Amino acid sequence: MNAATLTIRTLTEHDVDAFHAMRLHAAVDAPFAIVPTHEEESRWTREENIARVRETDQQAVFGAFDGETLIGIAGWRREQRVKFAHKSLIWGVFVDPAYRRTGIGRRLVESAIGRAKASGVEQVQLSVGAQNSRAQTLYSSLGFVIYGREPRAMRIGNTYFDEEMMVLMLA
Repeated sequence: MNAATLTIRTLTEHDVDAFHAMRLHAAVDAPFAIVPTHEEESRWTREENIARVRETDQQAVFGAFDGETLIGIAGWRREQRVKFAHKSLIWGVFVDPAYRRTGIGRRLVESAIGRAKASGVEQVQLSVGAQNSRAQTLYSSLGFVIYGREPRAMRIGNTYFDEEMMVLMLA
């Protein structure tokens, strides 16, 4: 990794193929951390993926790039319903294994938090696998706290995984 060529920015329609490839890679590399299976993720059409990455005042997907290569992603989405509009969600955080433990995940999540603050939401939520101690440590270091645990939230084959729900209060 060359720090001089590392950038974080919101994804655009031009990044959609790299985004889709990364999501497919994530579904295989970290099946307990990414909800869709590889098969489910592969069914998303190009148009659906463009809608997923299209930046609006309600959503954005941040990408970490080493030069022109997408190496990490994190999504942010604000609740649209009026009674929930004070909240937003960080989703789909994934860093290519070759770039882990370099601070890229932190920078991606910080970008999403920055977007949440700029949007005026009062809190940011996320869920993380209860067995994913590295991600939990990252989120805790950014001020997220656990507010609940869903037992058996995900099943892969015959193995169940608990999820911990975390929140960061901005206001």
